[in-house]
Amino acid sequence: MNSNVAISVDNLGKQYKLIKGSTQHDTLMDHLTERFKSLVQRTGYHSTRQDVFWALRNASFEIEFGENVGIIGLNGAGKSTLLKILSRITEPTTGRARITGRIGALLEVGTGFHPELTGRENVYLYGTILGMSKAEINRKFDSIVDFAGVDNFIDTPVKRYSSGMYVRLAFAVAAHLEPEILLLDEVLSVGDVSFQRKCIEFAKDLQKANATILFVSHNMFSIKTMCKRVIYLKHGKVIFDGPTDIGIKYYEEDCRLSTIPWKDGKPEEWPIFIKEFDILDHDGHSKMVFNYGECIRLRLRYQAHQSIQTPNFIIAIARSDGVMCCNYSTETDGFVIEKIAGEGVIELYTPPLKLVSELYTIHVLVREKGFQKLLCAQVGSTFHVRDDLFNTHFGVFHEPASWSWNDEYSSAVSSGPLKQGPKYQLA
Repeated sequence: MNSNVAISVDNLGKQYKLIKGSTQHDTLMDHLTERFKSLVQRTGYHSTRQDVFWALRNASFEIEFGENVGIIGLNGAGKSTLLKILSRITEPTTGRARITGRIGALLEVGTGFHPELTGRENVYLYGTILGMSKAEINRKFDSIVDFAGVDNFIDTPVKRYSSGMYVRLAFAVAAHLEPEILLLDEVLSVGDVSFQRKCIEFAKDLQKANATILFVSHNMFSIKTMCKRVIYLKHGKVIFDGPTDIGIKYYEEDCRLSTIPWKDGKPEEWPIFIKEFDILDHDGHSKMVFNYGECIRLRLRYQAHQSIQTPNFIIAIARSDGVMCCNYSTETDGFVIEKIAGEGVIELYTPPLKLVSELYTIHVLVREKGFQKLLCAQVGSTFHVRDDLFNTHFGVFHEPASWSWNDEYSSAVSSGPLKQGPKYQLA
């Protein structure tokens, strides 16, 4: 094996048994239940049929020291399963992974924390789980608390912490492990702006020290920023391993025109479905990353199997966490389409979008006149909004406001009307 390889994965797979009518939890109770069912089966009673599900299958790759690698894929692709195997939380069913170096893993908020224990006690608990000695934790304790910014709550049970406090303290402990390999599974999104910057600086310091970082995220903008290489998983298999831009194209192509889960049936059986969907800039060029305040041109081509009177085309924009941000509708915008049949093209030109920096997914719906029967519901595509300041900590959108001010101690203005402040303009 190459001496510069930090992680070597060979034919790695993880299989779960799915029992009809129940949920697989992979806990001690599940194992005891399985033993009981096996005993019942041997005594002649009927046993529930079991199916198998491969969360990860035939995964093979190598990651060298100093690489930042993004692990991407749709929900259920096997990303978290891969990181849990690499961090030794779960055992693989097939294959093996060779890891060279000290691992720090932050796979979900509060991993390794006990809710009844205080922040102080959990620092020692989690630090021990990660492999730190008590003497090492003692030496680094003040620095950990300072990094997390929870010094006023360090002796408070963590069950009273916010999710942001949870992840800051957990990340601070993992960071002070001084790992040679760091595994991150979509956890930094709950931290505030200053803490995210601190984590980015920490990651850069790790890179300078030739450390390796595996980063799972649905935010392709973050992946582009941090990683030159991505591993794209689909249905538990490695579909692509290479340059980030190419991997993201595969990811976004698989997102396009998929069926929204709450719409029954297959698109080809619906009265109408969307065949093509394009996200364009002002000049009609294909584009996936927009600056705050830009307009977006959305073009869709539909196929109607039957004549539809006065359809209502709806384009909704959802944030990566599922929050519905806004929608546009031919009905509410007063754009009347008398009748459609066969193929056609609909185009929407949005006003300047004041959405904060994030990944967004476009949903396309078609209803009968008004907001009656749902005829079509598909995922159009994804796009990103970028801005150096406005992110999800500012809410869903930011719209500049007008301000006024009056110094109550100033006789010059106290008796007069409030002075109108200048409007804040973005560059």
